[in-house]
Amino acid sequence: MNERSGISRRTLLTTSAAAAVLAGGGGFLLGRRGDGTTTAAAPAAQPATPEAKYRSRPDLDTLPDVTVTTPATGTSGGFVFLTPFAGSALRGPLIVDERGSPVWFREVPDPATVAIDFKPQTYRGRPVLTWWEGTIGGTGGQGVGQGEFVVADQSYREITRIRAAGTEQADQHDLVLTTQGTALFWVYDPVAYDLTGQGGPADGVLHDGVLQEIDVATGRKVFEWRARDHIGIDESYAPLPQGDSAHLPYDYLHPNSVSVDTDGHLLFSARHTWAVYKVHRRTGEVIWRIGGKKSDFRVDERSAFSWQHDFQRRRDGSYSVFDNGAGITVERDHSRGLVFRVDEKARTVTFAAEFVHPERLSAPTQGNFRELPDGGSFVGWGEKPHFTEHHADGTVRLAGHLPAGNQSYRAYKAEWAAAAHDQPALGLRVEGGNTIVSVSWNGHTGVRRWRARTGEQPGRLSAGAEAERSGFETTFPVTGIPQYVVAEALDEAGQVIGSSSAIPVRV
Repeated sequence: MNERSGISRRTLLTTSAAAAVLAGGGGFLLGRRGDGTTTAAAPAAQPATPEAKYRSRPDLDTLPDVTVTTPATGTSGGFVFLTPFAGSALRGPLIVDERGSPVWFREVPDPATVAIDFKPQTYRGRPVLTWWEGTIGGTGGQGVGQGEFVVADQSYREITRIRAAGTEQADQHDLVLTTQGTALFWVYDPVAYDLTGQGGPADGVLHDGVLQEIDVATGRKVFEWRARDHIGIDESYAPLPQGDSAHLPYDYLHPNSVSVDTDGHLLFSARHTWAVYKVHRRTGEVIWRIGGKKSDFRVDERSAFSWQHDFQRRRDGSYSVFDNGAGITVERDHSRGLVFRVDEKARTVTFAAEFVHPERLSAPTQGNFRELPDGGSFVGWGEKPHFTEHHADGTVRLAGHLPAGNQSYRAYKAEWAAAAHDQPALGLRVEGGNTIVSVSWNGHTGVRRWRARTGEQPGRLSAGAEAERSGFETTFPVTGIPQYVVAEALDEAGQVIGSSSAIPVRV
C-alpha cells in the first residue's frame, strides 16, 4: 500500500450537488460541500419542492436522524461515531454530538454499498479517522465483507487505503492501527476442505479466518495467521450449510475483532466458537482460549458468553466482550457488555461487571463494548440501532438511537477535533421582506458563532447579523433583502476561520 492521497478505485469525494432552494423557485450555487466537492448550479426556475431538512445541504435530506433518549449527564465528553445503513437512507460514516446533531457525514461512494467500523485512531502519532467500505454477503445471515479500509486526516482528506495482501479483500469486522505503523485486520478466505467428518461434502469449502498485519505505508505483509492451522472446526457451534447451499463456504469461526494485549500478543473474538483467544505475536501459537468447547480456563456461570463480539483488555487488567447471547441460537434473553477477570495461574475466569440496556435489548448480530477514558463504558447495540454510555457502576448517563430499521455495526464515543478543508455551505430564502440565512460546515468542530455579511457587491459587504452555532445547521434572519450574502464562521475567540462563497439573493 503506497501512501497517497486521492488515488483509489473509490475516491474520497462524492459528486452529488447541494443547492439552495430560494423563494420563488430559484436555486443557486452554494460554494463547496463539506466533503470537499463543489456543488452544481441549479436551473433558474424549478417546480416547488418540499422543505429541505438542511437548506444549506439538501443533499443530506435522507440522513437518518439520531434521537437522544437520555440526555448527557456527567459524560466523558466527545462525539459518537456511527455507520447508519437502512433502505434508501444515506449510508456512510457519521459523527454526532451528545444531542444527536450531526457533526460530519460522508456518503459511501460506489461501488461500495456500506461503511462499517468508523472510529478515531492514531497513525504516525497523529489523530485519524478510519472506516471500512465495501459490500457484505455471506450465508446463514452472517455478514462477510469484501472491501478496504479508509484512513483520513483531521481535515477529512484521505491519507491512504489499506487493502489485503494477495487476491483477497479485507473483511469489515475490525481494523487496528499499531504504534509500529502497521494495520491488523481479518480476511475471510474460502479454501477447499473435506467436511465429511462434520456431515458435509468431501469437496466442501471452508471460510478460513486469516489475520493479516500490513505495513500501512508500503502495503507489505509483515505477519499472517491462519485459523485452521490452530483452531479445529470441531470447536464451532455454527451448523453446516445444507441443501443447495452445501457447497457454500462453511463459516466455522467468524472472527470479528482483533486487538493487541499489554504484552504485545494478539487477542481476538470468534463468534461461531463462542470463544476468545490469545495468540503469540511471533509464533502464531494459541496461548489460551476462553469459552467455547475447549476452554483453557474454568469460566464461572455469570461470565459465560455466546455469539460474542469485540474482545478487549481494560486498563485495570480485566477483559471485556460484547456478549450478544443470541445469534444462530438464543442462549440469553438480552445482550450485555461483560467484564471478567482472568487468573492465568489458577486458570479461572470470574465475573466482574455487566452493562445492560434499560430496555434489555437482545442484539443477535453486531455490537461492541468499550471502556472510556474516565472509567465509564460505551456500548453499541449492533443490530438494534441503539447506543448507551454508562457510569462505572453501570447506570446510564447517555442513550440514543437511530431510526427503527437502521443498524450501525459498532458505535464509539471519543474526542475529535477537525478543521474541514472546504468552505461553509450557505442556503438562503426570502420571507416577509427579510432574508433567512441557513449555514453549515460539514465536519468543522471549531465553529462557535456564525456571522452574515451583506451588501450590493460581493467585494463590499458589511456585517448583517450574528448567531450562536445551534447544531449542524444554524438558521437566522438578516434584515432586508441584500444583493449578496456571505457567511463567516467564528471560533471561540471570535476570529473568522472560514467563509462561504458570496451568494446572490433572488426574489
